[in-house]
Amino acid sequence: MKEKTLNELKIEEIGVVYRIMGEETIKRRLLDLGLIEGTNIKPVLVSPSGDPRAFEFRGSLIAIREEDTKNIKIKI
Repeated sequence: MKEKTLNELKIEEIGVVYRIMGEETIKRRLLDLGLIEGTNIKPVLVSPSGDPRAFEFRGSLIAIREEDTKNIKIKI
């Protein structure tokens, strides 16, 4: 499997989360939303300004800022 960060995923490309790093409050919030190791995630929308992007996982659509997506490691 190829490793990337979440911000490197193209629209409709699916990745599997294997590590969340960064600020503890953001990390905790993402974990509470269900973004845990082994979760499939797919970028589906980009805001007009390019940041944030919307991601689909576990049947939800969540916007995540670019700076936070750089701290989420995924495998393709």
